[in-house]
Amino acid sequence: MQKSAIVLISSSYPWRADGSEAAGGFVAELAERIAGEMPVRVVAPGPREGRERLGPQLEVFRFAAPAGRALSTLRPWHPVDALAILHVLRSGFRSTMRAVTAGPSRHLLALWALPCGAWARSASRRHGVPYSVWALGSDIWSLSRIPWVRGQLCRVLRGAAHRFADGIALAEETEKLCQQPVGFLPSARRRASDPPPPLRTDPPYRLLYLGRWHPNKGIDLLIDALSLLGEADWRRVEAVELAGDGPLAPRLRERIQALQAAGRPIECPGFLDRERAFEALRRADFILIPSRIESIPLVFSDALAAGRPVLAMPVGDLPRLLCEYACGLLARDVSAAAFAAALGDALAQGPQRFAKALSQAATDFDLQRIAAKLLSCVG
Repeated sequence: MQKSAIVLISSSYPWRADGSEAAGGFVAELAERIAGEMPVRVVAPGPREGRERLGPQLEVFRFAAPAGRALSTLRPWHPVDALAILHVLRSGFRSTMRAVTAGPSRHLLALWALPCGAWARSASRRHGVPYSVWALGSDIWSLSRIPWVRGQLCRVLRGAAHRFADGIALAEETEKLCQQPVGFLPSARRRASDPPPPLRTDPPYRLLYLGRWHPNKGIDLLIDALSLLGEADWRRVEAVELAGDGPLAPRLRERIQALQAAGRPIECPGFLDRERAFEALRRADFILIPSRIESIPLVFSDALAAGRPVLAMPVGDLPRLLCEYACGLLARDVSAAAFAAALGDALAQGPQRFAKALSQAATDFDLQRIAAKLLSCVG
């Protein structure tokens, strides 16, 4: 008899595995983890509609999405983008229905609220399978501001059997929006099998930025902050690794090249795949999170898993988390000057003082625990 499956519906799932998938890496690892317990059918973006078998209990049903463009970057007021959005919505709906009817389905889990939660809600109403929703900050802080989208978002959240959000403040805000309980559930990637190398006790130190080159992520503020560091600070720096790429890259590369020409040890390796990202995290001494807007970025849990302290802007849940876990330093405000000052403090103090706190914090941001909590609710 065929086992009943979890249908995981996500707009974030890798199809190139080049490191550009952002949250998709987490979703893929979560699917693999759940597939170790029960069958999983994933509805995910791809170059065309199709069906792939990735393991004994893991299948992927692709919906057609524009190559190189996340759905969140498409502009609904632009005719070409509006047509692309319509094609994605139709394709995602078809692929969701195929996944739900491919065999017995126990529960639908939408990552994230829109459009995936809307597809899950439609499938639930047609086939009587309960669904749950895991919301991102972009769902609540961006989409909820659009009047006609806000109503759809509320209907999706209220109809769900369970609601989760990947931030503490985000869960509180989502509860206010839908007037239903919302649980905090952090996102985290799989840890390396061997323990992280010990933190250095003496300079020079390596600094790592790992993420999109997007205004929300504050990569431009970070480069401004690097320009403000003094000679004494730079003598404590072995290298600054700026991994990733994105829309700010064209206008930032010239500024980075100017810093490099001045003898500053800045490396720009581009997007890193999963293994190279693990290696970058483990060889770093501080992980830099200069975001302007954030809930709990995935790189925060990556840093904890790698046993590395963070240096962050005071946005979203980061002030609360750094206060609770004492796993790094917080800039006094969201500015290049404040981040440069915090960088100077971090370089002077070194990472070793955070070692004990990091060991304790890592257990709360663990993929296995996250998957187990999900399965206890929807499995």
